[in-house]
Amino acid sequence: MNIALIGYGKMGKAIERVAVDSGHSISCIIQPDDELSKLLNSEIDLAIEFTQPESAFENLSYCIENDIPVISGTTGWLEQLNEIEQLCQNRNGTFLYASNFSIGVNLFFELNNWLAGKMAQLNFNPSILEVHHTEKKDSPSGTAITLAEGIISSNPIIDGWINEESTDHKKLGIVSERKPNVPGTHTVSYTSSFESIDITHTAHDRSVFAQGVVKVGEWIHKKKGVFTMSDFINNK
Repeated sequence: MNIALIGYGKMGKAIERVAVDSGHSISCIIQPDDELSKLLNSEIDLAIEFTQPESAFENLSYCIENDIPVISGTTGWLEQLNEIEQLCQNRNGTFLYASNFSIGVNLFFELNNWLAGKMAQLNFNPSILEVHHTEKKDSPSGTAITLAEGIISSNPIIDGWINEESTDHKKLGIVSERKPNVPGTHTVSYTSSFESIDITHTAHDRSVFAQGVVKVGEWIHKKKGVFTMSDFINNK
C-alpha cells in the first residue's frame, strides 16, 4: 500500500517504521503546518490519521470528500463521529475509527462486554482505572471511555460515567493516572461485599498500537463503508 500519514508525532513515526518493515510505502506525510491539499499530489491507498482533537474532523472530512480511505486513532472529538460516519456513507467512502488499535485491547473490549452483561445481573459495582504516560492530553482515555460505554450499555442502573472515584451506583467511576513512560494500562474492577474480580490489559510497548494500525489498514483499504475494530476482530 501507499500510505499517507496525517500526523507525525510518536505514533506517526511508529506507524511509519512498522509499515515500511511490512513492505508498504509512505507516500505523503502531513504535519501540523501542512495543507491537506498536499494529499492530492500523491498516490494514496490509505490515510492514517493520528493528530489532535481540534483538527481530526477537518482531516477526516477532507479524506472522505476526496475519496481517500482513512482510519483514525485520534481521541477527544467523538461528538462529531456520527457526522463523519454519515458523510462516509453518503460518499460511499471507507472509514474506521478506534480508540485503541491494539489487537489485545480489542479482545479485551469483547471480554468486557461479555462480563458486563453477566455482572449487570449480580450485586457487583464496576469501576475503571486507566494509567498512561504524562504526555497524554485527554482524560479519561478513549479506551477507558469505550470500556465504560460497554458497561453502561449492559447495566440499566448506570446512566453515565464520571472521571473520578464514584460512590453513586448510578455513575461509573473512571480514575485516570498519568505516570512517566507508561504506554497504557486499563483495569476494570467489579467489587461486592465479599469478593472482587479484576480484568486488566497492559501495553508494554507503543509499537503494539502501530502494528495494529497497519494490520487494520491492510484489511480495510479495499473495502467500502464505516467499520469498527469489532468488524476487524470478528471478520478477519
